[in-house]
Amino acid sequence: MNKNIGFNRNIRLAWLDAAMAVCNGPDDPAVVRAKLEPIVGAEIASAENRRKAIDILVNIWCKSGDCAPQLRAGALALSPAHAAATGRLWLHYGLTLLAYPFFRDTAVAVGQLARLYGVATPSMVKQRLVSERGQIGSLDKAVERVLFSLRDWGLLVAAPPRNSFQPPAERIASGDPTLEVWLLACALTAHPAGELPASELTRLPELFPFRFGVTVDDLRRSPVLAVQRQGVRLDMVRLAAEQLDKRPQ
Repeated sequence: MNKNIGFNRNIRLAWLDAAMAVCNGPDDPAVVRAKLEPIVGAEIASAENRRKAIDILVNIWCKSGDCAPQLRAGALALSPAHAAATGRLWLHYGLTLLAYPFFRDTAVAVGQLARLYGVATPSMVKQRLVSERGQIGSLDKAVERVLFSLRDWGLLVAAPPRNSFQPPAERIASGDPTLEVWLLACALTAHPAGELPASELTRLPELFPFRFGVTVDDLRRSPVLAVQRQGVRLDMVRLAAEQLDKRPQ
């Protein structure tokens, strides 16, 4: 397990939107940083905190290509057709899963707790992560950063009792099989398993905000996935061979 946390600042949806727009221009992290500086600086006065927030944005929208170049290129190709807020969320979320294993682990915990109890609290999420990762000094704050960000993105909402939260009543649908398969490919790339049954892939707990309508045939058409029939009804999905060397460690 990668115990590096990295996700150490609250990240607002408006900043991710700006990073996506900037990355559709010159593909140069220095240029991206310069263009994001005044946008993030409007809310963060501290130069150090601003730098850390921009680091996260650059890692999500630029450097995610280091571990998954096809998926990052796919996000850029899909972004013009998904300018609406819900479409952008799919892209931001998938790239963040790739860039930050800790974000994924937190989302897994949130999804699992939401299935078990309907609601969760920050302390419940922290306890689950401590049991899996051990007590890391920065873990408490990092969980709070991820949960703040998920709330800002509209993927968690307040719920009773006090300090509790839950996913929105309606999961987000896209109506675009290509976008849905892209996010599933991101989730599988970030997942520690080498392959998963197709029926489980669409129900991964970290994908709790989203509703999928894709078929196995849609998965077969993905250039980054391979589907193999096992037995009579079991379809296993794995990364295509050329993607295996680039998975996040």
